[in-house]
Formats: sequence, C-alpha cells, structure tokens
Amino acid sequence: MLDQHLSQLVHDVDGAWGAAIGGYDGLLIESHGSGSVDLGLLVAEHAGLMRAAHGAYENTLGGGNVREFFLRGDALSAFSLPIGPDLFLMVVLGGGAEANLGQARLYGLETARKLKEVL
Repeated sequence: MLDQHLSQLVHDVDGAWGAAIGGYDGLLIESHGSGSVDLGLLVAEHAGLMRAAHGAYENTLGGGNVREFFLRGDALSAFSLPIGPDLFLMVVLGGGAEANLGQARLYGLETARKLKEVL
C-alpha cells in the first residue's frame, strides 16, 4: 500500500523520478523510483539535514516546526515534509526546468496526509 501512494506521487509530479518515506534516524522505510541515485542514501543524508534545520528553526530561531524542506542541486532536487514526529516524505526531482516544485508541494502534502492515516 505504501508503494502505491509513492508511485502515484511520482506519476503526478512532473519531473519527479522518485519518492521515499524515511525516518529521522536516517533509515529508509519505503521507496519508489527509477534513477541512478540511491534513495536510501538520499533519505539518510536528508534526515540529518532536516534534524539540523529543525533544531535551528525551533530551538535557536523560535520559528516553530519545519513544515517543508527543499534543496536544489544542478542534477537533482529533493522536497521533503514531515509525516509525523518520526517520519518524513521525500519527493526527488530532476535538476532541470521540467521539475515542478508546485506539484511536488501540492501532491506531497496530499500524500503525506494519506500516509499519516496508514502509518
């Protein structure tokens, strides 16, 4: 069932080639996608970045919980958002103009809501 949600998300977002559910401990829970980048490695790296962003925003800056996290590189981009206190959803996009961040945000929020009911 988790794979169905992830595959639908990848299908709905222009320029997306992968989606994953990860834990803030860096472990990959479920993934769907194609491409040369290891989604398990992306989850592990982004978990650390998201923990650091959460610490900075909530504790240092007083900005509250991190609700969305986006990194864009030359070859790939990743949009992540929390599913709950221990898990996050990540949509992996190509680095080019075909990557649609608006769709990633819209369909990512919808998918996260559905996953929260299941997990």
